[in-house]
Amino acid sequence: MFDIQEIRSQFSILDQEVNGKPLVYLDNAATSQKPDSVLEVWNRYYTEINANVHRGIHTLSQLATEEMELSRRKIQKFINAEHDFEVIFTKGTTEGINLIAYILTQKLKKDDEIIISYLEHHSNIVPWQMLCERTGAKLKVIPIDENGILQLDKFDEFLSEKTKVVSVNHVSNALGIINPIEGIIAKTRKNTDAYIVIDGAQSAPHFTIDVQKMDCDFYVFSGHKMYAPMGTGILYGKQQILDELPPFHGGGEMIATCSFDGTTYAPLPFKYEAGTPNVGGNIALGAAVDFILKVGQENIQKHENGLLEYAQRKLLELDGIKIYGEKANRTGVVSFNLEGVGIASDVGMILDKLGIAVRTGHHCTQPIMDFFKIAGTVRASFAVYNDFNEIDLLVEGVKKAQRMLS
Repeated sequence: MFDIQEIRSQFSILDQEVNGKPLVYLDNAATSQKPDSVLEVWNRYYTEINANVHRGIHTLSQLATEEMELSRRKIQKFINAEHDFEVIFTKGTTEGINLIAYILTQKLKKDDEIIISYLEHHSNIVPWQMLCERTGAKLKVIPIDENGILQLDKFDEFLSEKTKVVSVNHVSNALGIINPIEGIIAKTRKNTDAYIVIDGAQSAPHFTIDVQKMDCDFYVFSGHKMYAPMGTGILYGKQQILDELPPFHGGGEMIATCSFDGTTYAPLPFKYEAGTPNVGGNIALGAAVDFILKVGQENIQKHENGLLEYAQRKLLELDGIKIYGEKANRTGVVSFNLEGVGIASDVGMILDKLGIAVRTGHHCTQPIMDFFKIAGTVRASFAVYNDFNEIDLLVEGVKKAQRMLS
C-alpha cells in the first residue's frame, strides 16, 4: 500500500515552517530530503563505529568495512550490475563523469569525436570539452527541437568510425525529459565501438535502472538526489573496461605494491577509490536504497508521474504560462515561465515567501536556455514525499506572483 502521509512522516524536515508557512519542498532535482532511517544510519556510523575501512584489524574497522561493502552490494543489486566490484564510490555524478573523461585520455587522438546532447548538465559538457583540449578530439552535439526532444536523425549522421565516446543523460535535469537511451545505445553499438556513458543523476531516484539490460559502459549518479547524504555517488563501469583503463587518483587504498621504483595497482573497485572514502555517507547510501525499495520503485514512479500530470494540467489552466518540454516524455520536473515576467528568480522569491521552495535560473544547463532564448526557468521538481495539496499551493503561489509582477 502507498500511504503518502506515512511516507511524509519519515521526513522530519518537512514538519517545519519557512517564512511562517508550512514548507513545500519542490527542489528535488537539486537535492532530495533524507528520511529519518537514512539519517539514523549516518548518525550511527559516527556515534558507534567511526573507523576507516579496509585497513584495520580492530573491531570497529572491520565493522565499518562490512557495512560499506554491504552498501556496495545493495547498490549492485539496485542497478543490476553483474559484479559488486563494478560499483565505484564517488562524491557524485560530476566526479564520476570527470573520472571517466580523465581515464579515457589515452584512448582518444586528434580528430576523434565525442557525441553529447543539447540537454546535458554542465557536468556532462565541460569534462568532455577538457578532454578535447587534451587530445585534439572534436565535440559534436545532438540538437533538440522546439519541444526539447533530441533530433536523433542528426545523431545517426554523427555516428562514424571517428566516434569514440557517446555521453548523454538519461533524464534532463532542467526539463525532466526522458531520453531514449536504449535506442541511442543500440545505434551506437551497431555503428561504432565507442564508449557509452549515461548520466543517471535524474533517473536513479525515479525508476528502475538495469545497467546490464541497458548495455552501457558507464552509468553515473549521485546519492543526494535519491535520499542519501551529499558527497556520495556511484560510478558503474563494466569490469573489462575498468580493468583496462588507468587509475584516476593516486594514493592510499588503490595500490597493490608501492616503492620508489614503481607502483602496481589494486584490483577493482579499489583501483578507483584512492584515499579515505566517505564511509558514513556510503553506508547511508545503502540505507537510501533500502528506503526506495521498501516504498517500491513502481509506486514511486506512478506517484511522481501523477504529480507531474496534475501540476502541468493545473498550471496550464492559468493564462500566460509557458511549460518547456510540455509535449515530451518526462518525469519529475515541470519547468516554466510566466509571460511578461523577465526574471524567473522574481517568481522564485515570491514563492519562497509562501514557504514554497523551487529552483530558478539556468539549472547548470545554459545551452538549453540559449536555445529557447531565455535566461532561465522556474523549476518545480518532485519526490515521493510530495503530495497533491502541495501542487495546489504551488499553483496558488504562481497566481499571486502573476498578480504582483504583471
